[in-house]
Amino acid sequence: MLRVDMDHCVWRPDDTRTGEMVFVSGGTFLMGSDHHYPEEAPSHRVSVDGYWIDRTPVTNGQFKEFVNATGHVTEAQIVPDPKDYPGAVRDMLYAGSLVFLPLPRITDLRDWSQWWTFMRGANWRHPYGPKSNLGGLDDHPVVHVSYSDALAYARWAGKDLPTEAEWEFAARGGLDGEEFAWGNTLTPGGRHMANIWQGSFPVQNLGEDGFERTSPVMAFPANGYGLYDMIGNVWEWTSDWWSPRHQADAVKPCCIPLNPRGGREEASFDPCQPSIRIPRKVLKGGSHLCAPNYCRRYRPAARHAEPVDTSTCHVGFRCVVRSPLGVGREREGVAAT
Repeated sequence: MLRVDMDHCVWRPDDTRTGEMVFVSGGTFLMGSDHHYPEEAPSHRVSVDGYWIDRTPVTNGQFKEFVNATGHVTEAQIVPDPKDYPGAVRDMLYAGSLVFLPLPRITDLRDWSQWWTFMRGANWRHPYGPKSNLGGLDDHPVVHVSYSDALAYARWAGKDLPTEAEWEFAARGGLDGEEFAWGNTLTPGGRHMANIWQGSFPVQNLGEDGFERTSPVMAFPANGYGLYDMIGNVWEWTSDWWSPRHQADAVKPCCIPLNPRGGREEASFDPCQPSIRIPRKVLKGGSHLCAPNYCRRYRPAARHAEPVDTSTCHVGFRCVVRSPLGVGREREGVAAT
């Protein structure tokens, strides 16, 4: 009986890990967009092999099982090492995470510090600060997880984190080149299809979709592949290093990238913070804080850079298990089959 298992993330014929997952058969699609933010461009053809992907983001209940089984301590629960943050005031280095907490009066939409607070005691067990808890939130996506926390869970589950291309292909649900995971209209027939922000961000949250914060992972319709929350609710980690733009389309149809793995770690650092050498990964999907007036990243093509050590109240993840078909083929310049 065939049993291929590289890095614990490849499918096996007798696999029990994929029971709650969805198999995406792979294919060629138009990745990125030329119509929104510059980091999404240029749109280009990419091919991916088949893989299994979690039907929903990992929930608080699932993450709790992982922590109970392993004793894992998340980065938000650990005091940062001063050597990683040169120039930082030592009294400001404490265990915590970023929580959305707008000031009473917002004066500059370019200054995110007016609505984000690094809160002592905020972590996955206390999503809105030390006095909050997970009561009634077992079926909500886990948040306040850094990249290493997400990867630790994936490894424990015998899975992996998706590449950006795998994530975007799955999010499109078979609708190649369309704006949203369900078509080209944000609210078809007035129906809310994802948990995003209604009103003027960050001061007016109308909650017309029924939620002001995270929502249960199956509260909104699934996409064409039967996947939930690919858009909105929480951003999701991918395994790709951040790059400020996509590569241009292949000149020849024979050279469409197959299973591309994104940029280079050394090129992912934030040029605005040259003294802090924390690499960044790609987040996908947008969150409940994305709004038409501020962050229109509730689309499959949208992407965002996140330092690997950073956790927030609107970032989570889901996992993949890859088919043996794709083992050893994660390279560029290979003809799609």
